[in-house]
Amino acid sequence: MPFSIATWNINSVRLRMPIVERLLVEQAPDVLCLQETKVPDELFPEKAFRKLGYEHIAFHGQKGYHGVATVARRPIAIVEKRRFCEIDDCRHLSVTVRAGGKAILLHNFYVPAGGDEPDPIINRKFKHKLDFVAEMNAIRAEHDEVSGSILVGDLNIAPLEHDVWSHKQLLKVVSHTPVETESFEAMRLAGDWVDLMRLNVPYEQKLYTWWSYRAQDWEASDRGRRLDHVWSSPNLVPSFAGYEILRPARGWERPSDHVPVIARFDLD
Repeated sequence: MPFSIATWNINSVRLRMPIVERLLVEQAPDVLCLQETKVPDELFPEKAFRKLGYEHIAFHGQKGYHGVATVARRPIAIVEKRRFCEIDDCRHLSVTVRAGGKAILLHNFYVPAGGDEPDPIINRKFKHKLDFVAEMNAIRAEHDEVSGSILVGDLNIAPLEHDVWSHKQLLKVVSHTPVETESFEAMRLAGDWVDLMRLNVPYEQKLYTWWSYRAQDWEASDRGRRLDHVWSSPNLVPSFAGYEILRPARGWERPSDHVPVIARFDLD
């Protein structure tokens, strides 16, 4: 049974609803996970999603900042809106969705960006990021014969050397510093998560999902980073049918600085 999940940091869902609609019309994923929705729950644009056939909607949002939402063409059930670091900043949402014969626990995350200075002593935003990732160790890839787990989102860390345009030049830049990448990979392994985007991609191949707004010509300079991720429990790996980084979306009208990643599965 084909099953697809798209993940996208949309950088304000109301502002960019036209390109969200374009994605849903052109790609029609079964589930769309959005991050940085920047809208309180009572103002979430549910009608626009329902009009396109996405009748099942869950959100965890706040005014002006952060926020995550999961919309689907099939029933979903909210499991948890977890609070991290004793801060109410709407960065996590988990739901269950059935695909094939399995119940999938789907986590949608927006990890803190961490500010500009990679020093937790002088930069509280960076400390928050490190603490948040440490707490993510509690998120495990739960699975058995009839269930599995998927974790997606803007995790704001490019963990591997070729997940950034220049490993050497970004070693002291937030999102690729050793303290971030090492804790991130340790957390992934502790939770028994599989990095699906690197599963069948050579280590030396560059993978990006984000290009800065600051670049005058993002496409020509191509100074990207892989900040958006798709992970699964080990038992879903045989069902993984590949993914697409929708790079052209970075050039759509009024784009996000992130592009959608669409993962596909063939579930029995």
